Amino acid sequence: MAKKGQKFNHYPQEMKAEAIRLHVEEGWTYRRIMDHLGIPDRHRLKVWMKKYKQLGEFGLLDQRGRREDYLDQDRYIQKLKRENVMLKKCLKIWMQEVYVENTRSSKRQKSGMV
Repeated sequence: MAKKGQKFNHYPQEMKAEAIRLHVEEGWTYRRIMDHLGIPDRHRLKVWMKKYKQLGEFGLLDQRGRREDYLDQDRYIQKLKRENVMLKKCLKIWMQEVYVENTRSSKRQKSGMV
């Protein structure tokens, strides 16, 4: 719990992104990241990782003072982008299935089985 007159550390967006990158891509431990970036609190890294897993890069932004509608709009945009990626993958799979089905039916027609 915060105490009266307590000073809070502010970490820039770039430092948070670098810490996440080191842990996810490079496989660094929290202790090694703390020593490398000079972060005194291990719990802080865990909070950043949790927010990153839930919301992606948007979760690392400082959201104090932001209006709720902007916050929701950004989340909605990210959700739509994820849906688009998923739908493109589904379309690709569906098109492959249609192609296979068409080639099978054309082979049947050529062989006189229809």
